[in-house]
Amino acid sequence: MASSTPGADVNYPVIHKTRSAADAEPNLDNYEATCANFDWASIRAELDGLPGDQGINIAYEAIDRHVSKGLGDKIALRWLGKDGTALEYSFDALRRQTNRFANLLQALGVGPGDRVFVLCTRIPELYIAALGTLKHRAVFCPLFSAFGPEPIAERVNAGEGRVLVTTRKLYEKKIAPYRETMPNLEFVLLVDEAGGKSELPGTRDLLALMEAASEEYVIGPTGPEDMALLHFTSGTTGKPKGAVHVHQAVMMHYMTGKYALDLHEDDLFWCTADPGWVTGTSYGIIAPLLHGVTMLVDEPDFDGPRWYNILQQQEVTVWYTAPTAIRMLMKLGTDLAQQYHFPRLRFVASVGEPLNPEAVVWGQEALGLPIHDNWWQTETGGIMIANLPVLDIRPGSMGRPLPGVEATIVRHLEGGGIEEISEPDEEGELALKPGWPSMFRSYLHNEERYSRCFVDGWYLTEDLAKRDADGYFWFVGRADDVIKSAGHLIGPFEVESALIEHPAVAEAGVIGVPEQTLGQMVKAFVSLNPGYTPSEALRRELLGYARKRLGAAVAPKEIAFEDKLPKTRSGKIMRRLLKARETGETLRDISTLED
Repeated sequence: MASSTPGADVNYPVIHKTRSAADAEPNLDNYEATCANFDWASIRAELDGLPGDQGINIAYEAIDRHVSKGLGDKIALRWLGKDGTALEYSFDALRRQTNRFANLLQALGVGPGDRVFVLCTRIPELYIAALGTLKHRAVFCPLFSAFGPEPIAERVNAGEGRVLVTTRKLYEKKIAPYRETMPNLEFVLLVDEAGGKSELPGTRDLLALMEAASEEYVIGPTGPEDMALLHFTSGTTGKPKGAVHVHQAVMMHYMTGKYALDLHEDDLFWCTADPGWVTGTSYGIIAPLLHGVTMLVDEPDFDGPRWYNILQQQEVTVWYTAPTAIRMLMKLGTDLAQQYHFPRLRFVASVGEPLNPEAVVWGQEALGLPIHDNWWQTETGGIMIANLPVLDIRPGSMGRPLPGVEATIVRHLEGGGIEEISEPDEEGELALKPGWPSMFRSYLHNEERYSRCFVDGWYLTEDLAKRDADGYFWFVGRADDVIKSAGHLIGPFEVESALIEHPAVAEAGVIGVPEQTLGQMVKAFVSLNPGYTPSEALRRELLGYARKRLGAAVAPKEIAFEDKLPKTRSGKIMRRLLKARETGETLRDISTLED
């Protein structure tokens, strides 16, 4: 590791790609050549399509095609329950169960294009419902189980949901008292957490319906542009937006599973994301099954020792997790990680928010592997930019675009429109050239907002970034998070990354607060690692540490200690909530707040 990382702190050198005994031959062995010769038709050719040239269906590619090729007995899903129960579903068992679900939808009169919402913890029925919905050509609409009643009703109404699959406990607590506020909701299918039958007034028992349904189902013609997934995403203001994705997105799920996550047939893959979020659907359900790998699902929430034990005992080979989870593991100490062994683990990736350079390097110390960060959005439907297995890792970077993805940095012109920035390391807005298969096709019932995402032939991500001379992209911050202080544009991520390198700091959130002279002043909120307590002496130490690292213009002028930073349920620090608390602003949408 001789060379330093361009655009990043010199203390974090490039991590050169290496191969270990656990490594398989990489699916992507020549990045430049693959990008130069890439076309989506070649990816489509690796998928089967429906028999009889009837189109392409996500669920068929994920399940049935493997059964047709003699892999029906292979384990598709290994489920670990919080009570110690372990269940396994072969590809053929998953085929039969998802057929049952598709048939019960048909019996209810639910048709193609109808929206099926699923509000469950990570139980097998969630995965069966998701894939059965896609088989029936209805639209899978995931909801996070920790949502409160109002966010649930808001999304069900916005999506015009006809069906809701949920558990008895969640229904009684979050749906039943508010059922009348969801006029389009015709059918509620209940799962009993204890495994028995469960039917309450105004609901149907899912187990009974499944038992009565046939195990045989023929998937109808599915056009590539047929609506398949509806994911809701929140902005800084306003109501959640429903991002529409189509069955053709399966090509992106397949390609990124192959190249960004390097999935092979004999892998045991674990994505820790909940399917209530786009990562948990695209990569916690679809991508691994497309590649015929066994995917692991763990029902409980984060538990450091449990997670390490799963990695060891289950012999996970590819692990996809989130920066918040990694920082929580870091907080538990490297010594804990080193009590376990991961002989088959060969690739670790992260997504959700930028991964601080320190966390990338920590992976080598704790897991024996660096962590490969990548970037994408709910709207993109799949991984766009990644620290790919075939490339050197630049800690703190987003990586380089996937084959078939064209990314650039643009600046906005005073008279309107945009222009590309060709100079390296100059900040601007990250933009993508439309045309990748998983690009969202609309915001449901909000075409005006959708149209504003596209300017001069580019999709504008609202993320600020820069690109170095070697083509690696570096996240600066959300456009609405960037701090303008004394004429300087300051990305909060840069300040946060510097702060968490101090041994006392577990997490940091940075915002700009109004200040008469500077315009905005940089203020940091930090939570501390075990063994450290808030004090004026520590505050001064952190201010000096940041000033030394970042310089006076960028370093925070104030630091506040917090027991816990506010996060979304998917793990992102909610800077906008920190800012609202400081300024007295009222936020209209806090449905994604963790607590």
